[in-house]
Amino acid sequence: MELNKNNSKKILGFIAFGILLFVGLEHLSIVGNAFRWVLGLLFPFLLGACIAFILNVPMRLLEEKVFRKLKGRKVWDLIHRPVCMLLSIIVVLAALCLVIFLVVPELIRTITILSKSVPVFMENAQAWLIQLAEDWDISTERLESINIDWKQMLETIGKFLQDGATTVVNTTIGVTASIVSGVVNFFLAFIFSLYILASKEKLGGQFRKLLQVFLPEKRAGQFLRVCTVSNRIFSSFVTGQCTEAVILGVLCFLGMTILRLPYAMVIGTLVGFTALIPVFGAFIGCFIGAFLILIVSPVKAVVFIVFLMLLQQLEGNLIYPKVVGTSIGLPGIWVLVAVTLGGSMFGIAGMLLFVPLCSVIYTLLRESVYRRLKPAPSSDHKQQP
Repeated sequence: MELNKNNSKKILGFIAFGILLFVGLEHLSIVGNAFRWVLGLLFPFLLGACIAFILNVPMRLLEEKVFRKLKGRKVWDLIHRPVCMLLSIIVVLAALCLVIFLVVPELIRTITILSKSVPVFMENAQAWLIQLAEDWDISTERLESINIDWKQMLETIGKFLQDGATTVVNTTIGVTASIVSGVVNFFLAFIFSLYILASKEKLGGQFRKLLQVFLPEKRAGQFLRVCTVSNRIFSSFVTGQCTEAVILGVLCFLGMTILRLPYAMVIGTLVGFTALIPVFGAFIGCFIGAFLILIVSPVKAVVFIVFLMLLQQLEGNLIYPKVVGTSIGLPGIWVLVAVTLGGSMFGIAGMLLFVPLCSVIYTLLRESVYRRLKPAPSSDHKQQP
């Protein structure tokens, strides 16, 4: 390799990267703390970008489909952005409020009924223990013969309660501080998302100019291509996920109505909402729904679990791969792999993120493979007369 100026820069760059990588691995804890500190500073802005991306899906639908005929009118051009932004926020909030107002009151009512049934359960448990003692011939004299250090037991219980009280106070303070911090971060993120939505075209133009100035033309084009594919796939994922959740919620409501199970509307809405979590979300709705029905009838709760397991199989093997997998261009088997890996590594957030992320990688890799497999034009090809 000729040692010219460009090659020297590349060699120095590799050396510098190797040194930094070695130092980072030697001080991994410091690097991790520094990364978490930087992530904490940037978290409101990253959250704001995510909120803006989600709100942009219905907002773009309103701008390009619903109010398309009004485009070009002077008054509409002045107010279309805030109007569509406000309508998008209302749609998202209405969906959240619908779930909260339908499900939360029923959960509270169920927990109240359970709390009232606890004394009855304790009486039954006491009667069962007495019957068990009689069956095993455990007399009062035998219980008294067992040597128990009551003083030591009381001291242990007192110490446990004291430590527990201290832990509860510390936990309460920590949770309160986390809630306040979370509310402030969410408020900042929401304001930041509104700024992004209000001037998204301007920000996009500035980002392109920035890439064209600081990157070679070819690299800038490749990076913009990746951004375009990512934006298209993530938008399709959000749309497909919402469509799939609506389909599953409607099917759950219809099935429960046919089977005459209670809380059909409430549980159908809940299952549809939790289905926003890919593949495994319906299991969360199944657990809560079974908990609600259990108070009415344990037999019906079992019927509901069996029904939803069958519906989940239909959703996971047919509806989800077709609706979401097709919309993002990812085959069903890779959707399942992405959800499993994402859930194992990062929980629910990983499930939501890994499906479109794997679709982006799959799309770019497929395009690269097809481009490399495409036969090059023959150099000795002669044009026919």
